[in-house]
Amino acid sequence: MAVTPKRAQTLALALENASSYPHFDRIAFRTPRRTFATLALSGVDMNFKLELAQQAQFCKLAPHAMAPVPGGWGRMGFTRCELKKIDAATFLKALQTAHASANASKAKVVKKTKVPKQVSSAAKSSQKKPPRG
Repeated sequence: MAVTPKRAQTLALALENASSYPHFDRIAFRTPRRTFATLALSGVDMNFKLELAQQAQFCKLAPHAMAPVPGGWGRMGFTRCELKKIDAATFLKALQTAHASANASKAKVVKKTKVPKQVSSAAKSSQKKPPRG
């Protein structure tokens, strides 16, 4: 069963901390951190912001309804979903996935990827304060 534009908007706004705002010829949905989806005013499609691995997974799951947005946007994970062609369960899963990614704490992402600098023993000894006399 296809997803209507009204249903897509209702589902997006029902997610935790979600709000909407006008964005060119679309309605954007965001968390306090960032935008996770946009809905065309025409009601034809909704774009999701996904991680590249997630994008590949959803495009494989529903190739008739989902594809990367053409050009550079698609290479950054933006994924077009045709509302008349997508089933409700797949749509909801993609929407929740995009929302979770946008709602994730930036500190968690940095913590996972941050590599500590190694300090040589010579540098450590030069950082010591001289004794007070």
